Amino acid sequence: MLQLRYSQRVLRFNFPARTSRGALTEHVAWYLHLTDTQQPGITGLGEAAPLAGLSPDHRPDFKARLVQLCTDFNNAKFSADAAPEEVLALIGLEWPALRFGLETALLDLHHGGRRQLFNNPFSRGEAGVPINGLVWMGDAAFMREQIRKKLTEGYSCLKLKIGSLDFATELQLLAEIRAEAGPAELTLRVDANGAFAPTEALAKLEQLARFQLHSIEQPLAAGQWAAMAEVCRHSPVPVALDEELIGLTNPALQVALLEEVQPAYLVLKPTLIGGLAAAASWWQLAEDWSISWWLTSALESNIALNAISQLAGEYALPNFPQGLGTGQLYHNNLQAPLHIEDGQLQYTPNGEWELPTLNDESGGSVE
Repeated sequence: MLQLRYSQRVLRFNFPARTSRGALTEHVAWYLHLTDTQQPGITGLGEAAPLAGLSPDHRPDFKARLVQLCTDFNNAKFSADAAPEEVLALIGLEWPALRFGLETALLDLHHGGRRQLFNNPFSRGEAGVPINGLVWMGDAAFMREQIRKKLTEGYSCLKLKIGSLDFATELQLLAEIRAEAGPAELTLRVDANGAFAPTEALAKLEQLARFQLHSIEQPLAAGQWAAMAEVCRHSPVPVALDEELIGLTNPALQVALLEEVQPAYLVLKPTLIGGLAAAASWWQLAEDWSISWWLTSALESNIALNAISQLAGEYALPNFPQGLGTGQLYHNNLQAPLHIEDGQLQYTPNGEWELPTLNDESGGSVE
């Protein structure tokens, strides 16, 4: 019989992580511990880490819902061969991080509780997953420091968060990068996090285009489909949808969004859109519309980062950088056999994991 419990860790950033929604100094991660009474000593782990200001399930009642989920799960007395769909039916689509955590714990337990969720070259330690180096918002000096560091570390793709500095300063930073490395050497992505107004977006995109950018994520705030469609039709920089996908769980509305907006790319964050299967549904739909996609973590700890990375190793296009470099943000992240080398995330099979621990038999939390 399967049993579900939980624990908690408050992740603390190495620096205030600035976004267009404000600065983050800490992030709460909840871990789902799944065991089978027939397999003592084996635990499947999942992570639910809803993001402040963005996740639909970043709510005051999140812990109460998690406790209720554990109660409902344990009362259901699931066997080890229960269908994932049957188990996930315990939690609604309005709780995407929680669904992702439960789905991942099920997958991990099914594969022996070793944090190897897929069998592919990445999870076997035979190949890395290329990632973009993320340059966080900050003052110009802070961003320059990050850019130099990422270039020195061998990244072939950088992503800059824009929208917090004055636009002229951001253009100057991009000019400095391009003076160091041309488009043949370095792919550049930018993420506006919805910072542009519809009336100014195309003019700003014309100025950004001279830096030969790969893409811009979410130039307009989510929910403005007609305006975003206009931007996508006329933008000289390919547009990727990100926040636009959050909370959009109705398949008919998903089709309607892609049909109306017709972006170049989708950015898929399992924590925000409902898990691994939800991400797969989005990319299958995108491919029907000839839209490319990539996977991105959303400031989770290494448990979720590992799951998303192994998903990328299984399904993502080879040599297409994913957004998976967030594991180094915290000074108290769970230690994991993940490391970055020459702009690629690498996994060491049978490497050492620091695992979250329960403080009692019923669940509880661990700081």
